[in-house]
Amino acid sequence: MSRIALLTGGSTPERDVALAGALQVVQALRGLGHEVAVVDTVTGPLAGAAEATLLATPVRRQPPTADELAALAAAENLPALVASPEMRAADLVFLLLHGLQGEGGSVQALLELGRLRYTGSPPLGSAMAMDKEVTKLLLAAAGIATAPWRMWPATPQEIARLGLPLIVKPANGGSTVGLTLVHAPQETAAAVELARSHDPAVMLETFLPGREFTVGVLGAGALAVGEIVPQHEIFDYECKYTPGMTQEIFPAPVSEELSSRMRELALATHRVLKLRDFSRVDFRLDAAGDPFVLEANTLPGMTRTSLLPQSAGAFGISFPELCAEICRLALAH
Repeated sequence: MSRIALLTGGSTPERDVALAGALQVVQALRGLGHEVAVVDTVTGPLAGAAEATLLATPVRRQPPTADELAALAAAENLPALVASPEMRAADLVFLLLHGLQGEGGSVQALLELGRLRYTGSPPLGSAMAMDKEVTKLLLAAAGIATAPWRMWPATPQEIARLGLPLIVKPANGGSTVGLTLVHAPQETAAAVELARSHDPAVMLETFLPGREFTVGVLGAGALAVGEIVPQHEIFDYECKYTPGMTQEIFPAPVSEELSSRMRELALATHRVLKLRDFSRVDFRLDAAGDPFVLEANTLPGMTRTSLLPQSAGAFGISFPELCAEICRLALAH
């Protein structure tokens, strides 16, 4: 069995989501006999009551406020954490972080400088997948369909070509934080300001009206296709993290042809972005029913009911088996 440092928390809007996943991954890994030390990027190594209290943090209906995030970021000292005894003694660092600071490549680069093995994609792949513009440029160059887009600022003519409704979102981020579905031109300015409050780079993207899907990737293969049916017009933060607000169907009720096509595209996206070991690729269909890649998630949610574990579960891979395989793949490098 291995000594594993589970690095979680973070100072991003998705901190609560990371902690929710950490609780269940810790339980699974300890159930498999691994020695697990939990390390919060903000408060450091945890044990006993402190660990139990932090990992019991509920996922709120709204992400943390800007003031809360600033206080968390001020308390982080990742270089010191990488040098801590709990991290240095580990055979493997299991990353359970979300958002730019956790998935954007900087943590991965620090771990590589510290010569620590870790789960998930390397710095380059992590950075490319986190940057939505870079992702789209690479996908387009590889002939993989993605929704038309423009970066802000954009002229009225460019915006008009994208059509309405229009997605306005931060170019770096996740969980739809800062994203707005714009229905009228006069709503664009406010949507851009909201997105810019989360990231200085803002993307405008054509809204695809069809069904939404997701596909997990594990090792060299694609997992099951799942369909996402939110109560809102889009799969927003509230729908993602409020029980009962989204129906997630695995395997998706689609033709074998469409399922195979999305699984092929998920693997192609994973490879084009130079991802490693596992990921989750999200899709939306256009009006004609053709699949378009929305984005790739390098550290997808890891509760038992998160989309990647459901994609694996529909393939006959239990949650503990998924956690074990993620560790095995990382230790093989």
